[in-house]
Parts: sequence; structure tokens; C-alpha cells
Amino acid sequence: MKGPSPFPKLPCDSPVSNVTDTGANPPPPDLNYHVQIVMIPVSVYVIYQLLRFMNCNEIYKTSVYPQEVQKHSVHTLVFRSLKRTHDMFISEQGIPPSRDARSDELKRKIKIADEYGLVKDMPKEGHRKKQTDVIQPYTDQRWRAQDPSIQGTHPYPNGPGIQLSDGTMMQSDPSQAGAMEMMLYDHSRNMEIPSGASLNDIRQNAGASERVDPSSALVTIGQQQALVPKKAPTMPKPSWHPPWKLYRVISGHLGWVRCIAVEPGNEWFVTGAGDRVIKIWDLASGTLKLSLTGHVSTVRGVVVSPRQPYLFSCGEDKMVRCWDLEYNKTIRHYHGHLSACYSIDLHPTIDVLCTCGRDGTARVWDIRTKACVHTLTGHNNTVAEIRCQAAEPQVITGSHDCTIRLWDLAAGRSRVTLTNHKKSVRALTLHPKQYTFASASPDNVKQWKFPDGNFIQNLSGHNAIINALACNPDGVLVSGADNGSMFMWDWRTGYNFQRVQAAAQPGSIDSESGIFAMTFDVSGSRLLTAEADKTIKIYKEDESATEETHPINWRPDIVKKKRY
Repeated sequence: MKGPSPFPKLPCDSPVSNVTDTGANPPPPDLNYHVQIVMIPVSVYVIYQLLRFMNCNEIYKTSVYPQEVQKHSVHTLVFRSLKRTHDMFISEQGIPPSRDARSDELKRKIKIADEYGLVKDMPKEGHRKKQTDVIQPYTDQRWRAQDPSIQGTHPYPNGPGIQLSDGTMMQSDPSQAGAMEMMLYDHSRNMEIPSGASLNDIRQNAGASERVDPSSALVTIGQQQALVPKKAPTMPKPSWHPPWKLYRVISGHLGWVRCIAVEPGNEWFVTGAGDRVIKIWDLASGTLKLSLTGHVSTVRGVVVSPRQPYLFSCGEDKMVRCWDLEYNKTIRHYHGHLSACYSIDLHPTIDVLCTCGRDGTARVWDIRTKACVHTLTGHNNTVAEIRCQAAEPQVITGSHDCTIRLWDLAAGRSRVTLTNHKKSVRALTLHPKQYTFASASPDNVKQWKFPDGNFIQNLSGHNAIINALACNPDGVLVSGADNGSMFMWDWRTGYNFQRVQAAAQPGSIDSESGIFAMTFDVSGSRLLTAEADKTIKIYKEDESATEETHPINWRPDIVKKKRY
């Protein structure tokens, strides 16, 4: 099939019949010009046809006689690919990429602000004032030589009862009469036996405490005073506590044991579990005395009233129940929580009940009327733990929003918010004797002082999700974690004197060794733990241990700077 020629037509290709005679004699044609123009398309045409023939021949060969593709192993192909990559970049292998000046400057500024922000604006050594200008006290000669400028005295126009105007606001020094009066008064005071600090005394001693180095003490030796460096603070020696050992394992629940509480008479204790059953056990023998059913989901909190024969419980079914232990049945319900209820506690002196849960609130209930007295809002995540005490602040909560709040019970609002923790606060405990408490999260166990929540110290080392804390009157603080580890601490010094790994019950997997709740009995000599292997374990002190057999591994290291 013929198509239009790809080559443009030349003037010489036009037929003679198309040339019209205009009546003038045209000039004779330039033969050399026409020969050159004709030769160019002829040569291009020949090359074009030759290339077409070669291409068709190659296509024909490929379609009729396909070539064999040589097969290689994966190792060879990978090696060749690596070699090609290496050859491609070998010329720039030792040349580092160019630095971006703006990025380097931004990085340097961020590092300075982060690590040296507190000290980067301090005065430099070369710009300090002379020592005489800093510490030289005011003498009578200097006082009289200088122009007295006493701020805030009645000769000033800004004294009480003086109306400020454009004229009075321009004055910055007291009147001459006022200055002379104060000089005479000061001179008369210096002539008499001073009954208090005179103005000269104040000027001479001003800033004395700032001029003394806090790391040194001012000691008087004879008639002279000298600065003696203080002794570096050291960690006090911890009290010796006997190690604790497991002596009883109680099984009977069919689910994770989530909460535990001891009766104030120290005769029995109560547990709640994931099997929706509340069980009451004899503390001395460990035998089951009673089972209470009524919750329709996991029981997460139990507490026994010290004044009435009542047991209070809460669970993931949003229910808060009051059980009468004389009739062994529920007598009251407290409705109001919008989601699972995670913790419960009784006020020690007044008849109110405090609960908290996943709805981010803590609620205060009147036990008798079942009315919600206060809804304590402020946390913006699950409230995991709540504790009550008789002294202010009467309610303490710990939340998954990493904060602890101390609440004013009368006003129903938060009085202090502690934001030192960096992770969820899941456990709180009050010291039985001191006016202090402890909180636990995966980053640290922290001790605080009431009533303002002043930080005392960190107890570092228990790097796990701590679900429970307990403290006895002897100053033994115990923290229990999700992985079954249990750390014993000396409350006063924060020394970790024992670590225990709870063993899973035979028949359960190793991952079911978590500790969900723990408490000491009333005497403080028994530690009860509620665990994920569906058992209750009871620990007691090793009576055969002495300071010689179990010495304190303690060195008086220099105390590190206290961090929050």
C-alpha cells in the first residue's frame, strides 16, 4: 500500500505543464544548485530504506528464531545488582553530603535552649561588676555623700492621700526637707542604743544571704569569720527489714482476682474477681467462708466498713453495691457512673463512699440516702485509683492522664494537681502513720507530702506497669506489677531491699503472673496479693533472718540532685 512520500517535493519535480509563461524570459537555471538538492533526499531515502530492511530483518529473526535467555541463580543476580550499585556510587563513596547551614544553626539553637536554657542568659565573666561595687557596705560617709533617694515615703507624691497630677508625677525624689528630716532621725538613732535594725544596718546587711555560697557555711573563728565548705549530702542508712517469703496460696476463684480488702477486726478478708463473684476467706486458715453473687461483670473494688456490718463493691458493670453481711444480700445500689467503676474507698470518719471509674470522674456518695453528693470532674482520662483520709485533703485520685489530684471534699473541687508523672498513675497508698502518700506509674514510684503535695523522693528501678501499692506501719512499701514482679522498699530512704517474682500457679501459663491488688493486714505482718493466676498469695516476714544473714547492701553514695 502506497502512502504519501515522507520527502518534500522539490521545485525541479514539478511537471513542465504546470509552469505558465508570464511573457518574460526567465533566467537560465543553476544546474549545480539543483544537483545538490536532488542528492540530499536521494541519500536520505537510501539510508531510510536500509534501516527499514534491517529492522524488519531483526524482528523476523526474533519472531522466527527466539534467542535463549541465560538463566542465573538468585545469588548471582543479587551480586550483579550490588556490583552495579557499587560501581554507580563508587566515585562519591568517601564524600559526605554537604551540610545545610540553616539546619545546623537551627539544631544548635534547639540544643542550647533545651540543655542550657536556665544558664545561657547569665552574666558573662568579663561583664561582672567590681567586687567593691557588689559587697561594699554603705557607711555613714557614703550615705551622706550620696543624694538620698528613699522610695515609698510620705514626702513622695505617691503617698496615701496624695492625688497624682501632671506636676506630682514628674517628681522622683523626696523633698529636701524630707531628706534632711530622715538623715537627722537616722543620726539620732545611731547615737542611742538601737532597739531594732536601723536604716544603716539594713543597708550594710542587705544581700548578705545572697552573697554567701549555699554550699559553704559561715564559721566564726576568734574575731574572724571564714567560709567552710559543707559536707556533701549523703543518703541516710536505711532501716533493716527482714525479707518476706511466700507461705500460703489460696485458690478458688475462676477468673483474675482483681481486688482485695481486709476486715478491720483482722479475722477475714474479701476478694473480687473476673468470675463476678465476691468471696470471703478466713485470714488464719485460708478457708472459704462465703460467696456473694450479684455483679454481672468483673468486680474491680471491695471495701469493708469499720462502723457498720456493710461491704461495698464496684465493678465493670457500672454498679456500686452495698452488701449487708448480716443478711448476705444487697441492700443499696448507687447509680450514676457512666462506665466501668475501677476503685472504691470509704471515708474513715464520715459516712460517705468514694468511687472512680472509666468515665473520668470520681463520685462521692451518701451511704444512707444513696445520693451523689459530689461529682469530682477534672481528669481527662480514666481515674484508676481513689483514696480517702480524715485530714485534708480528704480525697486523692490517680488517673491515666498522668496526674494526681488532691480534692477539697467540702467544696467538691480540686485543690492541687500533681503533674510530675510521665505515664499513667494506676496505684496510690497512704502511709499509716505519717502525713505522706506514694503513687506509682511505669516511670517511677514517687513519695509526696500532704497537704500541698510537696515532692519528697523518687523510688526508681521498678520498670513495669505497677498496678498496686501497699505500706505497713513499719515503713515497708511494696509495689506489685503486671509482670508478677514485687519490689520491697524502705519508706524513709527509698532503698530497695528485696525483689520477688511471683510464681504462676501450676496449670497456668507464665504470663498469668501479674499482680492486680495487694494489701497488708491490720497488724502489718501479713501481705496479701491478688493475682492473674486466679489465686491469692499470702507473704510473711522470714522469722529466721537476721542482719548478719541478710545484710543491707548499701553504700553511702552522694545524693543525686533531686528531680521531680
